[in-house]
Amino acid sequence: MPAMPNFQMKRVSPFCVEIPRQGGMRVPGSVYASEALLETQKADEAVGQVANVAHMPGIVGASLAMPDFHWGYGFPIGGVAAFDADEGVISPGGVGYDINCGVRLHATSLVESDVKSRLGNLAHALFAAVPTGVGSEGAIPEPSRKDLEDLLARGARWAVEKGYGRPEDLDSIEDGGTYKGADPGAVSSRAIHRGVPQIGTLGSGNHFLELDVVDEIFLPEAAEKMGLKKGGIAVSIHTGSRGLGYQVCEDSLHAMQKAVRTYGIELPDRQLACAPLSSPEGKAYLAAMAAAANFAWVNRQVIAALAGRALAQSLGISEDRLGMRLVWDVCHNIAKFEEHEVEGRVRRLCVHRKGATRAFGPHHPLLPAAWRELGQPVLIPGDMGRCSYVLLGTEGAMRHTFGSTCHGAGRVCSRTAILKALHGENPIEVMDRRYGVFVLAKGRDSAAEEMPDAYKDVSQVVGVCEAAGLSRKVAKLRPLACVKG
Repeated sequence: MPAMPNFQMKRVSPFCVEIPRQGGMRVPGSVYASEALLETQKADEAVGQVANVAHMPGIVGASLAMPDFHWGYGFPIGGVAAFDADEGVISPGGVGYDINCGVRLHATSLVESDVKSRLGNLAHALFAAVPTGVGSEGAIPEPSRKDLEDLLARGARWAVEKGYGRPEDLDSIEDGGTYKGADPGAVSSRAIHRGVPQIGTLGSGNHFLELDVVDEIFLPEAAEKMGLKKGGIAVSIHTGSRGLGYQVCEDSLHAMQKAVRTYGIELPDRQLACAPLSSPEGKAYLAAMAAAANFAWVNRQVIAALAGRALAQSLGISEDRLGMRLVWDVCHNIAKFEEHEVEGRVRRLCVHRKGATRAFGPHHPLLPAAWRELGQPVLIPGDMGRCSYVLLGTEGAMRHTFGSTCHGAGRVCSRTAILKALHGENPIEVMDRRYGVFVLAKGRDSAAEEMPDAYKDVSQVVGVCEAAGLSRKVAKLRPLACVKG
């Protein structure tokens, strides 16, 4: 096991390491990871953050880390923490800068032979239809002030009513694509200025728009319900709230730093800046965070519509023939009020998931009727060379992780390190040669962002989640073409 700083740890199962309460920790820590996954990163830094989160007021159960965890701002990416709704706190560092960064998956009526010889043309069509990269803008006409307030308050429903997608899409988006309690007035003018021109844009970093083929089916009944068949083509979209969400986080961190002093909150790391959920500062952040979450759902809804139109046009078929239909849309960076059982008692909690995915098990009342028997779909992107997974939430996740599982593969090194390791080779050419994936990006640096060597093996990550009872595998997807900023 890697050396850990200044606190004890013990392995309690092949898939979980516990950090017992020590020092100022109010609860223990639980890190879901095999020995192999712990060895793939600077685990001492990220595990230290798990212990730091356990010091925060009102935290219940345990401070958690999913197997794709790695170092982040304040909370580790892959961190989950639940706070009592009456006595706990809200922390922007527990949500992240890209509020409601998430993934949506669409099944199609296509099979691999329909697209294999046309991947280049299809990628170029998607690249032209969906603006990508830092500062990208211009996907749709800029909304009026009234429309802006409406989309921040209502999320994906606004986009559907404007002709982006279909009403039935809303049944396949977490929370119906609307985070209730959003207040457009809580979003700063600077955040609005940054975000409004970016509706329907992919952005940069590890965001992507991808064509995948269904490579393997593990749960046929669930896969059939999702419209996923072996050899079928699917479309994946990974992006979030763009500049608007980033600015909401930035604005809130300044307010939270003051709140820590106002309310006399002692923290081991200033990046954990927070405020009581019941305080004016806490309520203001929740209202702005909800608006940013709704912005992200609008963004993904619009991108999906633009992508469907581009694919149909490039293939010379109708959108009906394309048959692009939403499987599910999940958010990764969010805090939500939920009810969970803690020490034998149901409690109302504010669950922070930063780089983690909600994975409610079967029969949960918040799930749409279509998924109540099987559990919530979960989308786990890997890297752009190996594979991604579709999972289902479980009762185990409800018992052990506040209904949470992993969100991806988990980074192990920076883009700079990957570029250095390539020794001058073009990452786009490497992806084609080694993995047979057509990559289209604005530059080689952005293409390096999701080179397989930059990530843990997502199959190992998902394997730990399944072995620990946090989720079940439904299908494995293999990338064919990837568009990046």
